[in-house]
Formats: sequence, C-alpha cells, structure tokens
Amino acid sequence: MNLDSFTISALVDEFMDVLVGGRVQATIDVDPTGYGLEIYAHGQRRYLYMSGDKQTPRFHLVGDKLRRGVFKKTQLSMLIRRYLDGAVVTHVSQPQWERIIFIDFEHSVEGESRIVIEPMPRRANILLVRDGVVRDCVHRIGPDDNSYRLSLPNHDYELPPPLTDRINPFDCTVGELDDLFASVDKPEKQKLFRLMPSKFFGFSPLLAKEIAYRVTGNDDATIDQIDTGDLHDAIATLMHPLQKRIWRAGVAGEDFAEAYSVYPLTHIPNWREMDSVSAAMTEYYGAAVGEDAYNQAKSTVQEGVDEAKAKYSAKLKSLENSLRDDSEIAFLQQSGELILAYQYTLEPTQTELVAQYDPEGEPLTITLDTDLSPLENAQRYFDKYNRAKRAKANVPKLIAEARNDYNYALQLENDLKLASNWDEIDDVIQALQNRGFAVTKKQLRRMGGGGRKGPMKLQKDGYLIYVGRNSRQNEEVTMRIANSNDFWLHARDVPGAHVVIRDDGRRIPDSLIEEAAAIAAYYSSKQTDTKVDVDITRIKYVKPIRGAGAGMVTYRNERTLTVQPHNEEILANE
Repeated sequence: MNLDSFTISALVDEFMDVLVGGRVQATIDVDPTGYGLEIYAHGQRRYLYMSGDKQTPRFHLVGDKLRRGVFKKTQLSMLIRRYLDGAVVTHVSQPQWERIIFIDFEHSVEGESRIVIEPMPRRANILLVRDGVVRDCVHRIGPDDNSYRLSLPNHDYELPPPLTDRINPFDCTVGELDDLFASVDKPEKQKLFRLMPSKFFGFSPLLAKEIAYRVTGNDDATIDQIDTGDLHDAIATLMHPLQKRIWRAGVAGEDFAEAYSVYPLTHIPNWREMDSVSAAMTEYYGAAVGEDAYNQAKSTVQEGVDEAKAKYSAKLKSLENSLRDDSEIAFLQQSGELILAYQYTLEPTQTELVAQYDPEGEPLTITLDTDLSPLENAQRYFDKYNRAKRAKANVPKLIAEARNDYNYALQLENDLKLASNWDEIDDVIQALQNRGFAVTKKQLRRMGGGGRKGPMKLQKDGYLIYVGRNSRQNEEVTMRIANSNDFWLHARDVPGAHVVIRDDGRRIPDSLIEEAAAIAAYYSSKQTDTKVDVDITRIKYVKPIRGAGAGMVTYRNERTLTVQPHNEEILANE
C-alpha cells in the first residue's frame, strides 16, 4: 500500500499550500467511483481527482483537465455540485495516523461542507458531510456490512475504531522492539514487512520492506534475521525527516514506476525524486483521468487486441487454404486406384504414371515416390484422399468458429475504441485474458475498475431503451434484460452496440426507432460515418452463437434503416 498515513500527511501539506483559499469552478463525474474538482487557487487552475474505487483508491492533483466519464448523474454527484460549485477550500486535515483526509469548504449560500476521503483498499469511500452528518457517499455501508460504523445518508459520520496497542515509530525504543520480537511465534517464518504494519502506527508494507532492506539488504527478511538495535537505528533514521514533515516525494522502478513514496526507496531500483506527492502519484498511476491517460492505457491493450486479430486471421486463412475442391479430392482417389491398376507395369525408378481414369477425359499425371513400392504409393494417395475428405466435412465448422473468433476480436477493438472509463477498458482486458491473451503491464492492473458497469438505461416518453456499449453489456442487454417481443437494433455487418427498445404494449413511434438506430450506429465501429445501416428485428429472432464470445449473435427477419450516428443526447431533442 503506497498511500499510507505518511503519504496522506504529505498530501495534506501539499493541499494546504496550493488549494486552500481556492474556489471550486467545476465538479466532474469522472467515473462511477471517482469525482473531480477544478479549483482556481493562487492564480492557477488545479485539478483534484478523488477515487473511491475499492481496488485502487486515491486522491491527488493531476496535470490534465478532468473529463466527464459518466452519463447518468448520481445523488452524490448532484449534492457535490450543489454544495461545492463556487465554494472556497478553507482547510485540509488528517486524523492522526489515519488513512483519511478531510477537505473543508465554505459556500456563500450553502455554508460549510466537508469531503471525507478514506482511501483504504476494500473499504474505500468518499463521503459528503455537513454538520457532522453524512449527506451521501460513494459506497453506502449499512448495519449488515458494519455494525460499528454506518456510512449512510442522514447518519452521523464516525471515524473508524481508534488504533490501540501499537508502537509509535517516532519514539520507539530497543526494548519495545525486543518485546515485540519475543512475542512472535516462529520468528524464522514471520517476515518483518508483514509484522510491522500491524504493530506500528502509520506503517505500510512498502515502508516495512524499505526498513527491512536497510537493515539486512533483503526486503523479504524474517524476524530471526534482524538485530533489534540495527532495526531501531534504521527506523530512527527514516522517521526523523518524516516526523518533521520533511517530504521527499518520488517514484522507483526501472521500466515504469513500481512504487511511490515520500521518502527515498532503496529496495526498489531507480528511485527518483519528483516535484510533489501528486506528481509522483500521477507518474505511478499514469495520467490517471485525462484523455491522454485513457489513450495511453488503450494503446497497450490494443496490442493485445492486435495479437488476437492476427492469430484468428491466420487461423482462418490457414483453414480456408486447407479446403480442397471436389476435383482435387477426386484426383487423390483416382491416383491411388490407377497406381493399383498399373502396379505391375511400373518400373522401380519410374517417377510418374500417366494414365487415363475416365475414357472420355484427359490423362492424369501422377507423381510417384521411387523410395516407395507401388502399393505404398497408392496407399499414400488414399491417405491423402481420406484426410481431404474428412477436412472437407470438418473444416467448414472450424472456419465458422475461427470467423466468429475474429469477429469477436473486432468487437473487442470497438469496445476499446469506445471505452470512456477505466472499467470499460478493463472489460476488454478481462475478455482478452479469458482467451489467453495476456495484458500484463502493472500500470494497467493499477487502473482500478471497481464494480462492473451495467448497460446504459435511457428513457423517453415512458419508453425504456437499453444500450450495451461493449461485449459484456451486449450480452446482458440481449440475453438477460430484453423480452422476446422487444425491438433489437445493431449496426449492420460491423461490431457495435446491442440496443433494445422495451415493448410495453404501446405502439413504438417510428421516430423513436430511428433515434435508437442512431444510437446503435454511434456505438459501433462506424461512429464517424455520415450514414450507417442499422438492422432492426425482435429479440425472439436473435440467437447467441454457441461457443463464440460474449454478445456474439445471429438474427433473422430484420429490416434495415439508414441513419446518421448520434449519441444518447438525441433523445433529448424535440
């Protein structure tokens, strides 16, 4: 865990310097668990990103302007906009030793508000608090999830249970370390980096590994390998500047940033200092949330898509080349029969046989292998004939499967192109990994992704429209949400969205069907075309392709509309 208590303290100091006194000029819904604030402070625009993602929670300033990645606003986002738009940042603080930060705001009309960020993996949250009461939060935690501490609207905000029986690293003694080590069962198996975070205030595994390395030269050292005197000296040396809030933010790693910290790292190579904690975190997480960040991540994932396309394309071409037409298959059979018929006339050194199979046809020229007997030559042609005959029966099925695989790779490529947040990029990564194509860069595993997003749900004049913007969502829309009589739309012969219009018994206006078709065209690989053919049928005529990727279907009884692509905002047009 890089974002430990000390890193948060450094962020508090950074925010106090550059954000306090600034005015919030915009609030942005970046992704399902992430929010952004554009703050004008000290003559400069700053962009604060806050993520409540349970895998990679974080908060820091980013260099790029934040962009909206969520179409439908949540109650929390509307409350953030109400209370924070135009508000001034008045203070930033941290409860001692906690991985929590408070950012306080003052609004000229709405008064005081507080954003609470709790960036703890698996328990991450972002809460809007007023007068000590939670107005809303990213993750609502009820009594079934936590009997001690609720995170629900209209409930008092409570800090986590206080940490007790831990050693203060700023003033620990050798005696305390001796007592700690004496209490450890099987010290030869207990690793220091696992022990210290549970026994010291503010310690993370990263910090504990650094100390273990400074003591022994091995960040994986066990308790029995460590002298408590040396350990005390290493702790004191590392803690001295941190106690004085002297931060040295930086990242470490050779090919990419493997970790960030507010103290020099020696157990990971190539530690380099950065201008700020936020700069180090941006280096580690990537550009985080700007357009460039998504494009950077997509470019790496595209390599996996290209690998899949190349593999499936080569397989398809190989299978198509393996098919022989009927005349080639007949030639193999006839060659074997003619060799048998003329076997007693063949010379041992003869390299070919010219003979007529059909009295009215042309003579056949048959190549012979002089190392084989006539009978063995005939048998070789019969073997080739049988293999070709079996291939002719089996290969068409294999070709269909390979073509489905290739089309699925094209669909994933379209999914990646249209992905507007980390979750949707991660959907493509998971689909590739499920098919054996590795996307292994650590930067991508840090992207986050939290809970999977469902299909887009739209409404106009009481009619419901569902839009699957990637393969997984297409599967959900068509196979689980839709009813048999619902209208189903898809851009013709290209990868794209499954769009469903719910048939609730009323006549569906042609204008609404055309608008839904425009949305289907927009979320397809022909998004930039001026005219796109979109097929329309009923769900009962849409069938999944057995063994193909998620969302891959066949359909019949369709009609086709030609429309201009348009996003979901077309439904708001009068």
